[in-house]
Amino acid sequence: MRAVIVDKAIYADGTRRDIEGDISDAFDLAREEGDCFVWIGLFEPDEEEFELVKDELQLHPLAAEDAVSAHQRPKLERYDDTLFIVLKTLTYIDETSDIEVGEIMVFLGPDFVVTVRHGAGNPLGPVRKRLEDSPEMLMHGATSVLYAVCDEVVDRYGIVAHEVEVDIIGLERAVFDPSARDVTEDVYSLKREVLEFRGAEDPLVPVLTEIVKGRVAECGSTREYFRDVLDHLLRVDEQVDAHNELLNSVLTAHLALLGKRQNEDMRKISAWAAIIAVPTAIAGIYGMNFNQMPELHWKYGYPLVIVTMAVACTLLFRRLRKSGWL
Repeated sequence: MRAVIVDKAIYADGTRRDIEGDISDAFDLAREEGDCFVWIGLFEPDEEEFELVKDELQLHPLAAEDAVSAHQRPKLERYDDTLFIVLKTLTYIDETSDIEVGEIMVFLGPDFVVTVRHGAGNPLGPVRKRLEDSPEMLMHGATSVLYAVCDEVVDRYGIVAHEVEVDIIGLERAVFDPSARDVTEDVYSLKREVLEFRGAEDPLVPVLTEIVKGRVAECGSTREYFRDVLDHLLRVDEQVDAHNELLNSVLTAHLALLGKRQNEDMRKISAWAAIIAVPTAIAGIYGMNFNQMPELHWKYGYPLVIVTMAVACTLLFRRLRKSGWL
């Protein structure tokens, strides 16, 4: 169990007190003192490793199963006097322009908080440090941890949204660059990442709305803080929708330009085929080898045919060039 415990502490009167001994003793101490809470941070525990926390806090089996298996959508559920909140974390990978999705599960009770993190994104060490540097926020109790985690996750959404916007601008430039390669695959790839982004942030909107509207009694003293987080999330939600629409426009423009370039190529091919057809037709006619043909035995017949071919091809070339086919 020690291998998956990232950090553990008791918080009372806005200050941290390190846990000595087993975490079971810490939970017992928190219950005895009353006006404090325990925060246990776990990283990717398996079922056996999570069993101690589950048994100590009497967590619901379904919530415990979700915390171990991950792959849940953002949600807020209540099991007796324990809240279970799932958040999706996002990490932008510069090298591949991919968005890596992780999860943070939060078990929130009257005198405890258990955070279970899956994936490398959004480590909670900086969140814990910021809270410990803000005793007045810690005075709100266990819900201050939930607020700080939500705030960190949503702030990271904003950073990822900005990176996606930069990628879209780059794709726009590539689309309208005549010398650029075909970026259809890149557009579809980024669109898939944006849809994954939406799947992480959009379901979190109703979760925070429930808290802001006062329907989660435990978060009564921190509602105004959650309101600020919700405002940020709604802005990100609008950005993601705008990114999705912009990618649709970029894809439409790209396909239209590809079609235009293909049409131009076909017109050039057709124009050159028409020019080549003139001498081919004349040569074909005089190559039939009939005895009675006009000017067949005239000494100026061959030069005349060559000049006729050249003049016809030149006139046709100038005509096609003027009309934009060449």
